Amino acid sequence: MTMTDPVDGRFGEFGGMYVPETLVPACQELDAAFREAWADPAFRDELDDLQANYTGRPSPLTECRNLGEELGCRVLLKREDLNHTGSHKINNVLGQALLARRMGKTRLVAETGAGQHGVATATAAALFGMECVVYMGAVDIERQKLNVFRMQLLGTEVRSAESGSKTLKDAVNEAMRYWVAAVENTHYCLGSVMGPHPYPWMVREFHRVIGEEARAQCAELLDGGVPDVVTACVGGGSNAIGIFSGFADTSAELVGVEPAGGAAVGRAVPGIVHGSHSYLMQDEWGQVLEAESISAGLDYPGIGPEHSHLAKTGRARYEPVTDEDVVEGFQLLARTEGIIPALESAHVIAWLMNAREELRGKTVLVNLSGRGDKDVAQMMDVLS
Repeated sequence: MTMTDPVDGRFGEFGGMYVPETLVPACQELDAAFREAWADPAFRDELDDLQANYTGRPSPLTECRNLGEELGCRVLLKREDLNHTGSHKINNVLGQALLARRMGKTRLVAETGAGQHGVATATAAALFGMECVVYMGAVDIERQKLNVFRMQLLGTEVRSAESGSKTLKDAVNEAMRYWVAAVENTHYCLGSVMGPHPYPWMVREFHRVIGEEARAQCAELLDGGVPDVVTACVGGGSNAIGIFSGFADTSAELVGVEPAGGAAVGRAVPGIVHGSHSYLMQDEWGQVLEAESISAGLDYPGIGPEHSHLAKTGRARYEPVTDEDVVEGFQLLARTEGIIPALESAHVIAWLMNAREELRGKTVLVNLSGRGDKDVAQMMDVLS
């Protein structure tokens, strides 16, 4: 199986463009602009140059011998935590900011949960001289104060989402409302592989670099082979779809790790949320349920439509882990390897701990999507 362009904006039965009539022309304009830019060697060259000389790509592949010895498997980390701004988010944001400039937009609007996408968007806006507004749930603003300050330092206005659970879902709602009112000069820099077409496909293409690099790095390390398992944390699913894209056509098993309080695949029913048809948590009356997670970046009740398709077809599976396991995984990687992961990435380490019998003797590639600086204060409170 390879990951190709969606047909009519759909991955199997999932995807589509379910937006207010006023946003249909904007989505169609974005689709056409992205297709044109992605086929333009000059656009690709400029993005590649930024990724190499601004982001710091390629990100390295680190073998975790101490962790592997403890768990009984070979663990390889794709180090997206070492990118400029501290996560994989910069890959997508630089691509979208370049595209926005090409389209003549002067302002970026974004949503953020843990703040990493917000920081990346604020960074790109500063680099390209654009105005920037980021919506963040009031709950997340409180638990991610460091990233709020970083965004403000970069010249971005951070606006609090006060509705609903006051987390990521609500920040998306506010950002989309803002985009409806300011679409003529504003680009919505959506941070995950969700939302209406072309976002799930476009964001995946900007993150495909993760999988392409990892495939080449693994081939060199494994004498031309591939890992037995490729795994990443999943909220909306951008870092996971990025690394999965490099291995979907191989024998590697693809495993997404979700928070047990979200588990959009494990607990979900197909429905429409934020402009696309995908798996999401909803009650018997079709009302969206609130997700719960120690990680602000995974506190989302749905999952991207391509992940829904991968789950439905059986090409990938999605496993839940509890907050308690995540806290243990966060400490385990720090203690064994001297690497402090983001709480989002710690979900994968938690799954490795829980699945150690299944994984014994195997080679496992983990996408370490972000570093844990932003989560240290929160963890100090949890562990005190």
